[in-house]
Amino acid sequence: MIKDGSKVKFDYTLTVDGKVEDTSAGRAPLEYVHGAGHIIKGLEKEMTGMNVGDKKTVTVQPEEGYGLVQEEAIRRVPKTAIGGADGLKVGDMVGASNAGHTFRAVVKEITDTEVVLDFNHPLAGKTLTFDIEIKEIND
Repeated sequence: MIKDGSKVKFDYTLTVDGKVEDTSAGRAPLEYVHGAGHIIKGLEKEMTGMNVGDKKTVTVQPEEGYGLVQEEAIRRVPKTAIGGADGLKVGDMVGASNAGHTFRAVVKEITDTEVVLDFNHPLAGKTLTFDIEIKEIND
């Protein structure tokens, strides 16, 4: 039975609005230590008490998934500050650095002089649906 400290392997398919966003199909099961904060808290909470072979569909609200969309994480940046800005399209992913940290952002809008970048996680604000199957539990 899954409890804090258990090493768990599970298969999953993540969907958002009926569209598959990620899956372990064709790959090894995802492995994590339960209670260590390695996976999103809403999914981890729902897996507590499950056993090998158990299958479950889990719906995770944004607050317990990747969080709500934070407006302060959406920034207007001068095109001149972005190398290759002329080749960007809405929806492109770009990398940005600050104080030695690298961040990824999605291009939300492009004007003549600015690019609007969204530094929120791509699944922020989304309700997540996981279909999971527990493959292995080690205490």
